[in-house]
Amino acid sequence: MANILAIVGRPNVGKSTLFNRLVGQRQAIVEETSGVTRDRHYGRSDWNGIGFSVIDTGGYIIGSEDIFEEEIRKQVDLAISEADVILFVVDARDGLNELDKDVARILRKTSKEVLLAVNKIDSTRQSNDFTEFFELGFEKIFSISAINGSGTGELLDEAVKYLSDTSNEPDPDLPRLAVVGRPNVGKSSLINALTGTDRNIVTDIPGTTRDTINTRYNSFGFDFILVDTAGLRKKSKVSENIEFYSVLRSVRAIENSDVCLLMVDATQGFESQDMNILHLIEKNRKAMVMVVNKWDLIQKNTNTHLDFEQAIRKQTEPFTDYKIVFASAVNKQRIFKAIESANEAYKNKTKRISTSKLNELLLPLIESSPPPIYKGKSVKIKYITQLPVKFPAFAFYCNLPQYVREPYKRFLENQLRKQFDFSGNQIQIYFRKK
Repeated sequence: MANILAIVGRPNVGKSTLFNRLVGQRQAIVEETSGVTRDRHYGRSDWNGIGFSVIDTGGYIIGSEDIFEEEIRKQVDLAISEADVILFVVDARDGLNELDKDVARILRKTSKEVLLAVNKIDSTRQSNDFTEFFELGFEKIFSISAINGSGTGELLDEAVKYLSDTSNEPDPDLPRLAVVGRPNVGKSSLINALTGTDRNIVTDIPGTTRDTINTRYNSFGFDFILVDTAGLRKKSKVSENIEFYSVLRSVRAIENSDVCLLMVDATQGFESQDMNILHLIEKNRKAMVMVVNKWDLIQKNTNTHLDFEQAIRKQTEPFTDYKIVFASAVNKQRIFKAIESANEAYKNKTKRISTSKLNELLLPLIESSPPPIYKGKSVKIKYITQLPVKFPAFAFYCNLPQYVREPYKRFLENQLRKQFDFSGNQIQIYFRKK
């Protein structure tokens, strides 16, 4: 289950500063997407061993007559809809503001946990500056300074009480397959084709939000958790949030998966948002199969699919070793080929190569094509081992790791792919001193 913490409040109270404090210094950031809608941000953090996503629900146009109705409500609705815990940030220096009261009125109607963070209390002299905010009617009030971090530990101690320990996920041994892609590429059609007519679904596991369902799929020899992000509710006031919702759900689905089926619309080609999702898959070290959907709508000649495939791989370089399946979810054409390919990519992701096998096959190749001499230094690779992580990663032990250049790293990656099939996965290579 994905944990979501949303930061809400009127402009200039320090939401983005708090966001940066929560995610900026950590290496677990998945993607900070700014500009998806005006200036919302999405990041990844953890506290006391519990991982969670953070949404900074952004600013809005100043000077509109309908600031509150049109914009703040959207931000707060977004937070209420998506989050498990809401951090409501106010500004101690400015004091209580009418917009704060407006936000509070909406938040009091939700059953979600709301923590009131009175920001900009930067010294002990100001420590009592939060008392007027009791008027907003929230029981849990924390005085913090987002800029220097004081008080944020206590705030997070409280916040994580309402988040799940994601180590207790159901069916941890089953592969988790996420169907991701831009809106309207056919995710729903694919999921319906896989699950709608088959009655072999074993269990429905409550999903990360009411729109993301994890379903156990046990049919045609496959057994996996299908992470369905297709259900995107139409809301009266979220027209500009639709793309943000879809990106956020894609991010969460990718985080919670082992393998991603990245769906692309054949009628529109491989676009920049497809590339953004592919980068998320890469950053999260997930296995991938690309499904070019709506292939039945394309006029074809002898080389159409080869040309299409070549154009996509050109755009995704240097990562090109993945399956591309040309499918029609509506016609159920090659959808099981997509599932088979995902299954293979998962096996490749979890493959373990013994140290003896690695050295037996690769050391002779390295000896015949050693690293080029760089700055007069000759690099000698002594042995290789696979690292005990959940994706293909290898350590090459040598005398001068700092002198191995990128082209030789690619050469070694190509040799690993040639000797052992890692299709659908990126390979991480590390050089370590012997």
